[in-house]
Amino acid sequence: MNAITANAVDVLPSPPDPEVTAKARRRTHTTAYKLAILEELDHAKPGETGAVLRREGLYSSSLVEWRRQRKQGELRIQAPVRRGPPAVAKIHDAVELNRLRRDNARLERQLAKAHLIIGIQKKAAQLLAIDLGQIDDES
Repeated sequence: MNAITANAVDVLPSPPDPEVTAKARRRTHTTAYKLAILEELDHAKPGETGAVLRREGLYSSSLVEWRRQRKQGELRIQAPVRRGPPAVAKIHDAVELNRLRRDNARLERQLAKAHLIIGIQKKAAQLLAIDLGQIDDES
């Protein structure tokens, strides 16, 4: 084998990767990004627009659309939209929470009364010399 053939083997391209990538997705840009690019281009010197488009990987048709949206007022930064079911149950939850708090306070008062009564019963049993352990065994 001569030197030319050995070099030709080294130069042959490798076979393409057989792995298939996931389904391509269209790029989406946030409103803040669009406004930032338009602001940068508004202050750019003549001839710098192409450099910005190449740097960001954008097309001039995108700029035309974004400028139209900005002019019509469609391109404004808004509060993020919450996803999922609407939060209708908040009023119901607040009512339920208030009811549960009232019930909890009532039950705590009843528990305090029960502890007081049990304490009195224990003192009465001590005064009368009644062994409460024997009463539990007999029943």
